[in-house]
Amino acid sequence: MKKSCISILVFVFVLLCVSCSNNIQETDTSQIKVALRTVGHKLLLAKQDSTSLVLPVEKIDALTYNLTFERELSIEPDSLVSIVKNVFDTSNLPHNYIIEVQQCQDHEVAYSFIMKWENNTDIIPCKGRSLPSSCYIILVKFSEKTTELNLLIWLIPLLVLGILGYILIKKRPTKSSVTKTEEVPLGSYTFYPEQLKLVKHATEINLSKKECEILEVFVAQPNQVITREELSKKIWEDNGVIVGRSLDTYISKLRKKLQDDPKIKLSNVHGVGYKLEIE
Repeated sequence: MKKSCISILVFVFVLLCVSCSNNIQETDTSQIKVALRTVGHKLLLAKQDSTSLVLPVEKIDALTYNLTFERELSIEPDSLVSIVKNVFDTSNLPHNYIIEVQQCQDHEVAYSFIMKWENNTDIIPCKGRSLPSSCYIILVKFSEKTTELNLLIWLIPLLVLGILGYILIKKRPTKSSVTKTEEVPLGSYTFYPEQLKLVKHATEINLSKKECEILEVFVAQPNQVITREELSKKIWEDNGVIVGRSLDTYISKLRKKLQDDPKIKLSNVHGVGYKLEIE
């Protein structure tokens, strides 16, 4: 039950991560492209140009985009800064980015500026100096901080998975926590499996680990025949050891330790195995 629940939680976590990652990537890309086309449109309108086309926005990599135009245009740096800031704020885009105005023919940077979220850290040089009419590429480079939202949405399912797993494990009692408090009445004895002992009238009788394991099997199935094969498998073979005459030796030791109670008898069933008889 525990394994199946954890498997389901892992599946849900992976599904959420993949879904969130894809949605964020698609949403960010589409929003950025729409915002950049809006920037291009406003730049053209600022020059009284309502007929030239803004060419399709090109995504260079996860953080870099190119904005190009059908015709040459002149650019007013202060107008560019204002338009980009207003459009990005309206579109809820990241506030950390670099804008470069590159010349088409040689990709030399004709103008650039940096915007950051922190106060008084924007670097906006040469405002007021217009760039002459030419073919320009506006390159937008977002800071690595643009991925913080992606990271947060990846961490949320992981956090939920961890909390659910912790609750599941905490609520499920472990075998040791049950065994430590368990006392098993056995005739006039009290059997303490975790403490490897029998107690009879305040007298403690110590058991070896193997004696305790064998007695646990008998106590779980009183007055029933348990075959030698079953005992050998549970006590030895499951641990990678094949028993020979060791079983008979341990049975003999247990008989001696239980002999003070005539109502308990650990008897042989010829050719089959053993039985713990309790009146």
